[in-house]
Amino acid sequence: MTTTTRKHEGFTADERNAMKERAKELKSGAKPDVLSKIAEMADEDRELAERLHAVITAHAPELTPKLWYGMPAYYRNGKMLCFFQSRAKFKTRYATLGFSDAAALDEGVMWPAYYALTEIDEPRIVALLTRAMGS
Repeated sequence: MTTTTRKHEGFTADERNAMKERAKELKSGAKPDVLSKIAEMADEDRELAERLHAVITAHAPELTPKLWYGMPAYYRNGKMLCFFQSRAKFKTRYATLGFSDAAALDEGVMWPAYYALTEIDEPRIVALLTRAMGS
């Protein structure tokens, strides 16, 4: 009988850190401060996150900012609707604005749920938010 050794790829260190952050968020019971988390980001990510936060809070004040896996996220009725993922979070070449399945972005049989961000396109983001909220 022969045995083969397989290397288990599993989660990356960045993914494990994100899960640890989420566990801390859930255990703490404290309301995480989204603005403090944004302030910790590298310059390019921080500028995008600050601008996105301003757009979301101005145009969708019914959304509650909270952290989700260490990322700024925006909730409605207890469900996460959208989030900002910095480039640095998983060492990607661009930041993203992501939407959960709670967002009413359905369009036919296939539609985007994540958007690459290199700058903030306020009118487009407002239109996505409006649509995501079913308004």
